[in-house]
Amino acid sequence: MTERDPINSFKKLLKLAEASGIILPNAMSLATVDKRRKPSVRTMLLKGIDKKGFVFYTNLESRKVRELLNCPYAALCFWWPKLEKQVRVEGPVKKVGDAEADTYFASRPRWNQLAAWASQQSRPLSSRKELLRRFRLVERKFRDRKVPRPSFWSGFVVKPKTIEFWYGKPSRLHHRIVYKRRGNRWTTQLLYP
Repeated sequence: MTERDPINSFKKLLKLAEASGIILPNAMSLATVDKRRKPSVRTMLLKGIDKKGFVFYTNLESRKVRELLNCPYAALCFWWPKLEKQVRVEGPVKKVGDAEADTYFASRPRWNQLAAWASQQSRPLSSRKELLRRFRLVERKFRDRKVPRPSFWSGFVVKPKTIEFWYGKPSRLHHRIVYKRRGNRWTTQLLYP
């Protein structure tokens, strides 16, 4: 049950979640802290996973990014109740390169690209009508042409220092194992449920 590489273990669980028919199996909670050390959490979508870490994309003017720039460390939590499995990830956060962000942005549906331009994420909005007005303006601006990635939109990678797997078991005798990165190696430790 225990692998040497928790990234491979995570990828297997994600595939299992995808195959199970769970809606948005890549949904994760992202926790950050503000300047006063007050925590904040929201649901995001995982858009990439490799040896570098867990990747997500967002508006660079959002609250989460302001918090990540203040404290470049985050926690992620994936919870698949249908599978009775959870994965928690903690580690430093770094912005992805422009080329990587451009490639991902170009792969998004056109409506999502336009929405990225229209949204002033996390800022006050007077009405839904205002958001739709902004969307129509952006739609006209990019009519009949490729939608470029806005300079205020990019991605981040959470480089895991700790990854904890929780597997639900009968009688609440759950299986928990935590991986901790030590240089280029991972150490493992079982935890009481």
